[in-house]
Amino acid sequence: MTTDASWVTGDRDVTFDGVWCVFEHRSGNLVYAMQDVSFTVPAGQFVAVVGRSGHGKTTMLRILAGLQNTTKGTAYLGDEAVTGPSVQRSMVFQQDTVFPWMHVRDNVEFSLKSQGMSAAARREISDQKLEDVGLTEFADSWPRELSGGMRKRVALAAVMASGSGVWLMDEPFGSLDYFTRRSLHDLLIELWRESKMTIFFVTHDIEEALILADRVMLVRDGKLVEDIEVGLPRPRDEDVRASPEAVKLSKTILEHLGIREDEIVPELRTSEN
Repeated sequence: MTTDASWVTGDRDVTFDGVWCVFEHRSGNLVYAMQDVSFTVPAGQFVAVVGRSGHGKTTMLRILAGLQNTTKGTAYLGDEAVTGPSVQRSMVFQQDTVFPWMHVRDNVEFSLKSQGMSAAARREISDQKLEDVGLTEFADSWPRELSGGMRKRVALAAVMASGSGVWLMDEPFGSLDYFTRRSLHDLLIELWRESKMTIFFVTHDIEEALILADRVMLVRDGKLVEDIEVGLPRPRDEDVRASPEAVKLSKTILEHLGIREDEIVPELRTSEN
């Protein structure tokens, strides 16, 4: 795998400075989606954002993407305040975001075309990115002809092709089966190691967070309740994930999120059946 260094822009820190995001519910009550959140993420770091549903994880990504205004405080990319969407920040959603009426290659080249890039330059970049995600032979396929995992690979290729320095991923593999998720974990880690982009990866799956991230941010009731460095060695195979260090990290995360281990037993049993 190769990376076109001239097309890599992941060289600026990401900062939240006292960010609040407050909504008024239709009932008239105020919803505090973000409450005085501050952090700095160095360029090239892989961050997992973990928490229960409805506690502010997606709001954090939407603010970083420029899709949601803050009530107070500011998000920055380097010294530049985030005030709206930008090609420097790309978002990958849980739902399929490939355009069904476009062939795979056209999906990958979409952002490049919108930037006014020539057809020849677009073709060179899309060829490389499709090769990187193992989809060269499917360049002229329709998305409906691909599996769910392959469509996620198309989305990853499109994000890489866009030149974004920050990837914002909102439970992108949540709808996939275990084996497909694991293969995409391996691919994502490989792409990240090659590109050194900054990644914010939202998940409610603690194991997924510990497989992928350098750092885990725990969000609860719109607050950043803990910020944990993940010092587990890579690659994080089964032995690493079963190590005392990994088990301790999992328990720490559960405690900070206010979740007892016995609460997740029924879910684990269901997933094993």
